[in-house]
Amino acid sequence: MIEEQVRDRLNWAGNYEYSARTIEHPTTLAELQRAVAGATRVSALGSRHSFNDIADTPGTLVSLDVLDPAVEIDEAALTVTVSAGVRYGVLAEHLQRRGFALHNLASLPHISIGGAVATATHGSGDGNGNLATAVVALELVTASGDVLTVSKGDEDFDGMVVGLGALGIVHRATLRIEPSFDVRQDVFTDVPWDAVLADYDAATSSAYSVSLFTDWSGDTIGQAWLKSRMDSGSAAPDQFYGGSAADRAYHPVPGVAADHCTQQFGVPGPWSDRLAHFRLAFTPSNGEELQTEYLVGREHAVGAIAAMRALAPRITPLLQVSEVRSMAADELWLSNNYQRAGIGLHFTWKPAQPQVEELLPEIEAALAPFAMRPHWGKLFTMDAAQLAPLYPRFGDFQALARRTDPEGKFRNAFLDRTMFGEPA
Repeated sequence: MIEEQVRDRLNWAGNYEYSARTIEHPTTLAELQRAVAGATRVSALGSRHSFNDIADTPGTLVSLDVLDPAVEIDEAALTVTVSAGVRYGVLAEHLQRRGFALHNLASLPHISIGGAVATATHGSGDGNGNLATAVVALELVTASGDVLTVSKGDEDFDGMVVGLGALGIVHRATLRIEPSFDVRQDVFTDVPWDAVLADYDAATSSAYSVSLFTDWSGDTIGQAWLKSRMDSGSAAPDQFYGGSAADRAYHPVPGVAADHCTQQFGVPGPWSDRLAHFRLAFTPSNGEELQTEYLVGREHAVGAIAAMRALAPRITPLLQVSEVRSMAADELWLSNNYQRAGIGLHFTWKPAQPQVEELLPEIEAALAPFAMRPHWGKLFTMDAAQLAPLYPRFGDFQALARRTDPEGKFRNAFLDRTMFGEPA
């Protein structure tokens, strides 16, 4: 029992312990409303896959892990409404059984819908918006305990989707869906950097989703993972910029068995079994890693990659692997891709937090010329003063949060530091 209580207060990676006085697991909307209305400070706790204090609070944490998981599909409107606490992999399996699909999945299907949307988490693909871009409506429990429903087209909707937990507790989300499709996944190894960077746009558009895995050292990219839609009419990839077609299944981290990874070797299968890198039945690297991610505009891709390669002597010793991926522009105020197509520079670190935190300012300084935006749910050092110039609607979101939550019930140390720059 004691061990369970300790685990209940740790995030997924085990690098952060929540400071909340209580953690509640409401089973109904009414229980959630009472928990929010009765709290002085409150935050939502998703699947705990954030690596910083974004989900913490000095008051009450509410986990939606046992809240009504009912999935409602509107076939005519091509939407699905689901509890914010449901994991993407669970929703994907349900949709696939009914013949539908989401446009995108993150690397891990184990993350909750509410948490992923609130932090603009993403999969990859030149034409694919992050997971939050699928949202067409949200139901939030506000500070008073009332339920607020907002829909696409409503005033401030684009500001409320990527809400960082500052506006209320998202109870349910309605997402855009489409007919199911099949995907094949092909892996290539030892891809020359020079060949990819000579025509970076063509390289990342070679498939529906392209992920490049590297440790930043040397002249080659360790692995390239290409996910191709079978209904696209494009030819299946048989080569990738001088890399070698994989002769065995690969894990993104060199030397790790690929048992937990999704099917490779170009074998077609449902989107729900291919768009993520890992299978839902297994939880990879739990407690064995830290993560950071920085996103830059696509026009800066080559320069940002060069900057990271120049830092390889500092980065590589602390790194398990980096992933470089692309995503489409959107109109969500606090999205890392607000009004710009971009690339993500993702770092999966060894569990050496003091050394990683010492290095992050160097990485941020190297990427600063490219108007870099950090992933909200991962390790970074930037504060509100540094972040505000990077988001044209930053001030509008501050005003929206103060208007929606005038007493600061949803404020926490993370928001004080990164959004408001002042104590609540």
